[in-house]
Amino acid sequence: MAEDPLPESLDVIAVAPHPDDLEILCGGTLAKLVKQGYKVGIFDLTSGEPTPRGSLETRKKEAEDARRVLNVPVRVNVELPNRVLMDGPEARFALATQFRRYRPGIIIIAAGRTPAASPDHLQGGLIGEAARFYSQLTKWDERFAGTSPYRVPHLVYVPFPFDAEQRHWHSQFVVDISDTIDLKIASVKAYESQFDAARFARVEHLIRSTNGYHGARCGYMYGELFALPTPVGAPDLVTLVHGSKGALAPPQIPGKDHPPMG
Repeated sequence: MAEDPLPESLDVIAVAPHPDDLEILCGGTLAKLVKQGYKVGIFDLTSGEPTPRGSLETRKKEAEDARRVLNVPVRVNVELPNRVLMDGPEARFALATQFRRYRPGIIIIAAGRTPAASPDHLQGGLIGEAARFYSQLTKWDERFAGTSPYRVPHLVYVPFPFDAEQRHWHSQFVVDISDTIDLKIASVKAYESQFDAARFARVEHLIRSTNGYHGARCGYMYGELFALPTPVGAPDLVTLVHGSKGALAPPQIPGKDHPPMG
């Protein structure tokens, strides 16, 4: 049996190596999920420290401020080491223990190889995939703080926009974050130790450009891209297809309010 009472289960757990990763990648979706009534958790694998201008205390406060902006009820730091984060048994045990405690229906894992940025990003994705498998293992409860085995039903990737590889995902989808883009930007701005005014301006430009592009492909002002390791399944073709609005600026059909064309 577990030493402490298990917390309330979560509908969605999002996992990434550092505080600020998930805000940049899918903060709009996390805020939207909360608005829709889902129970959401952000799980940072590391503290993100050391950094040139940060500290453990500063990053902890910034992460909490960002959580409040997005209104996400749960944020957990798995307390793995920054800069030397590596996929391996102990890291898998640590994250899998959290999956067994919170028993999510969906996990969102940041995915991608970023040689121009931290190698922790690639390792974090590997840890997330492996921890999902480890979470279900039986006869090993002592490695998971006495928690019971749990099979996470669904895995979703949120790709880094500057991934070094061209990946073939089995399927991709875009979530409309037009109504939460400003919350997303505000949550990133909470990390003042990482983004001074000049750097924040560049990051905001990247976010709005990337989310504007992904959103426009589905007829939204802003959207966040996700991927699945399987094809998208749906019980209703019409509902699935109508989730996209088509072109963001569709051509107007000639009529009384529009001059003839062509």
